[in-house]
Formats: sequence, structure tokens, C-alpha cells
Amino acid sequence: MRRPEQLTDTERKCLDELCERSPALATTTQYARHLAAMVRERRSEHLALDVRLADVRLDGQRELRTLAVGIPRDRAAVLAALTTTFTSGAVEGNVTRIKLLKRQMHGRANFDLLRRRILLSP
Repeated sequence: MRRPEQLTDTERKCLDELCERSPALATTTQYARHLAAMVRERRSEHLALDVRLADVRLDGQRELRTLAVGIPRDRAAVLAALTTTFTSGAVEGNVTRIKLLKRQMHGRANFDLLRRRILLSP
């Protein structure tokens, strides 16, 4: 998933060999790179997304077609993810921290102690 220019020579050679052996992997890699570039650069080119999805739907790979058919159902969310800078990273980090504390305390104490530990943990 790294950018092609950030791959080491060994990684690039290995990926090239795999793509030569499997045309399906080569096209999947190409689609993944285009999607990663769209997400990374936050391009709001709605037409580019539609063109990519049409390309994937015309492709013969069933798994990619299923993905391309499902994305338009959540079009608003996908376009928001591609155009806005808002993320739920901070919230997800706190949820992960709370779940970790909950697992550590499982069966050891009551809810009051768990609540106290969550509120006092950094």
C-alpha cells in the first residue's frame, strides 16, 4: 500500500514479478494505487471517481465488481471522505483505549471502579 516511489528495489522487483504472473493482481494494484492517490490528495473530482468505478465494474474480477457496486450506495459518505479533512481518529483512539481498559478489568471489579479508571487514565 506504500507509494510506488517509496518501495525498496527488492519490494518493487517482487511486486513486478507477482504482477507479471497474475494479471488480476496487476489490475488490482493499479486500482488500489489510484484510490490511494484520490484519498491522499483529497481530490473532489466526482467524475474521476465515477470513471474509476465504471472501469472496475467492467473488469472481470468479481470481488472488485462487488466493491464498485457497493460504493455508490454510500456515495455521500465516500465523497465526504475524499473531500473533507475531518476524521474520527481521535474518537476511535479513545474507544480503543476504553476497550483495552475494560478487557484488563474484566471480572475484577464493578462498574464504578472501571468508570474511575477510564476517567483517570491518560
